[in-house]
Amino acid sequence: METAPDRVVFYQLSRKFVHRDHDVPAKSQNLLHYTLAIGHHIGVIDCFSPKLEMPIEGYRNWLSHLPKGEARRKLEGLLRYGEIEISAAHTELLRVALDAGAGAMSTTETAWTARLSEILRAIDQEPTIYLMVRHHR
Repeated sequence: METAPDRVVFYQLSRKFVHRDHDVPAKSQNLLHYTLAIGHHIGVIDCFSPKLEMPIEGYRNWLSHLPKGEARRKLEGLLRYGEIEISAAHTELLRVALDAGAGAMSTTETAWTARLSEILRAIDQEPTIYLMVRHHR
């Protein structure tokens, strides 16, 4: 999915792989699993696929329907930092806020909410999945 300027894209972790030049010997498999657990600092590369995209102004309007609080502040972080991560620790918080704001949303915003809620449920089912949300200018 190619992004247009001033868009917000929600990317979901689709797979991980270890960047290495040789196979890991059987006796070192525990080290490989540890490497996967501690992440990209030592050569684990996360691969993301786009799952939800919207114009930045649409994102701002969408957020305006959410109640003030931690969930809205989390999503507003994208506007300040250009990127946020959404993990299993955020799913319930976000889902409650999305449900609370749903009554005031447009048809398009309701569709975004439904899609994000679906992704959040997938994260609940597999907590190693997470989202990177980026503002593309």
